[in-house]
Amino acid sequence: MEKTKREIVLPSQYLGDINKNKAGRGTFIEQGKIYARIVGVLHQNPPYINVIPVKGRYDAVEGDLIIGFVEEPLSSSWLVDINAPYPALLHVNEVPWDVEFGETEKYLNTGDSIMAKILSVDLEKKLNITLKDRNLYKIRGGHIINVEPSKVPRIIGKKGSMIGLLKKYTRCRIFVGQNGRIWIDGDDENIVKMLAAIRLIEEESISYGLTNKVENLLKTQ
Repeated sequence: MEKTKREIVLPSQYLGDINKNKAGRGTFIEQGKIYARIVGVLHQNPPYINVIPVKGRYDAVEGDLIIGFVEEPLSSSWLVDINAPYPALLHVNEVPWDVEFGETEKYLNTGDSIMAKILSVDLEKKLNITLKDRNLYKIRGGHIINVEPSKVPRIIGKKGSMIGLLKKYTRCRIFVGQNGRIWIDGDDENIVKMLAAIRLIEEESISYGLTNKVENLLKTQ
């Protein structure tokens, strides 16, 4: 009988050994074995084993690419909403501009959107982000939509396969933040097609055969 759903795992469920795999999101290691840290969907992206929460706020991991909304400019930094329980800090040393003390508003102001990267996450979950990397900048134009952070791996696909499919059939530009925010830019007709495909991925995220379903939808739109 063909499988139709992805495996749901429970906390402390054994997932594999570290000599063959690496512990990814939502897991922990004990005595050389990898276990689930949370209830979620098993997502294997060799060599990593991940457990993606079914629902919930974004759990930041260093190196993640995200979309943030500026909440408040401070004297030498900005507070940024990244869809996590607490805002992240963007320091003036982590932007590509030469910002004078007290002049942060000239560069980023409340309500501005940015593509950023998680720079660090400490033990108390204090978050620092950066714009000092390729393809990170203040967003101008396009549309930003929200999805469950748990759906992001399926929207990206293995080695970017799903994003590649979406781009192929819509010719839209797309940036998928690990925090469940997606930026899309293109003509109106193709944006509607892209949104329909993303909603299908959200609804069918734990089903097998999803790539074929999405491709069929995009071909008929």
